[in-house]
This record gives sequence, C-alpha cells and structure tokens, in this order.
Amino acid sequence: MEWTDEAITRLRGLWDEGHSTAEIGRRLGVSKNAVVGKAHRLSLSARPSPIRRDGSERRGLRPPAPRRVIGPTLPPLAGLAAPVALPRPVEAPPSMPVMAVRPPPVAAKPPRPGLRALPCCWPIGEPGTPSFRFCDAEALPGKPYCGEHAQLAYVRVRDRREDAA
Repeated sequence: MEWTDEAITRLRGLWDEGHSTAEIGRRLGVSKNAVVGKAHRLSLSARPSPIRRDGSERRGLRPPAPRRVIGPTLPPLAGLAAPVALPRPVEAPPSMPVMAVRPPPVAAKPPRPGLRALPCCWPIGEPGTPSFRFCDAEALPGKPYCGEHAQLAYVRVRDRREDAA
C-alpha cells in the first residue's frame, strides 16, 4: 500500500472526526493496523483506549480486595497437646487369613560423614489440627522420607503389558 497525499488527507479528516481505526481502514480500503501505523508516523493525536476506561464510572462496583493474613496460619508446633489416638482399623474375622500389607522396611544407609541427618517429612494426621505432626524419623540419604515411608511414597509403576496377560 502506498499512501498518496489524497489518502493521507482523508485519513487526517476521518481521524479528526473521531472514527475508529477499523472504520477508517474500511473507508480507505486498508487494514486497521495500516491506519494505526500511518497515524503514528504522522504524529496524530492519541486515541482513548477502548480497554482502559475512565476510572470514575466504575468506582464502587468492584468489592474491596480481602485483607492479607500476616504471620503464621497454623498453630506452632511447640506446646501441642499429646497426639490423639487414631481409630483402630477393623480387624478381620478369625475365619479369614491375615496377610501382611506392608513390605519390610528398607534399612537406612549410614549418612556420609560431615552430613547432618534430616528428619522424615511424612505428614501424620490432619493439617491444622493439634494432632498434626511429621514422622521425624531419620530420613534416607537423598530422600525426604524414612525407609518405611519411602516404600509407601516410591511405588514402582507397573507395566501395562503385565495387566494384559
């Protein structure tokens, strides 16, 4: 597209009349972006954005933002009451054989010299309740959990072909 003197004069006139860039483009037979680019190069007055509106007309319609909570939201760990006993699992009737569900725990490797042993991060209980705590047993090297909880957390993914057989 080549901008002729006549097209530039029409562009300035339509711009001053307040037409949208899309409307000016339709009347001149060019794209909206061509109109925007030429108006910028001609340093024509800026248009109010259709997205940014005057703030006075919308004041009060939006509810105020909720206040942020400052400080911890969970109770401190120190001074908690004794752990609450969890309900016992239902025992199988004597006629049914009882099978062990958990495999034996993996023996933890001794930590390398100079490294401090980290506690197990397995959560126990319901977060936010006084009985909530972490396992705190010695974690396996390179893992966040102790041997017993690592076996629960890291389960080998079964191959789908095993299911098909």
